[in-house]
Amino acid sequence: MKKILKIQINVRFRDIDGMGHVNNAVFFTYFEEGRIALFQNFSKDSGFSAFPFILAHISCDYLRPITLNTRLSLEMWVKEIGSKSFGLGYKLTDLSDASIIYAKGESVQVCFDYEENKSIAVPAALKKKLIEYQ
Repeated sequence: MKKILKIQINVRFRDIDGMGHVNNAVFFTYFEEGRIALFQNFSKDSGFSAFPFILAHISCDYLRPITLNTRLSLEMWVKEIGSKSFGLGYKLTDLSDASIIYAKGESVQVCFDYEENKSIAVPAALKKKLIEYQ
């Protein structure tokens, strides 16, 4: 059975827009918090070398509004692993009731050599770690 990363997301006052709910763009920041947590689990290094990829695609399906008092949990997993890229899945749920889903999303990351400025194959060590969440 695949592992699922679960982290608590805190809704900040600045996340709220004039309509009284979390602005749509902030959902992507919540997904980013998940990617940071996942890769910090993979590596003790907190520098750029811990993130050997670039974001190629991201999407979000907004299912219900999030307000300042909402307590959130983010679930994240690996959807697929290609030769140079990998896909992640996201689900934002209520912290106390996972059946309440606020959003679902997905992203595609391309492994990247920043010194050479080009895409690279998914490194074997990274692939091994990603497979645990697939």
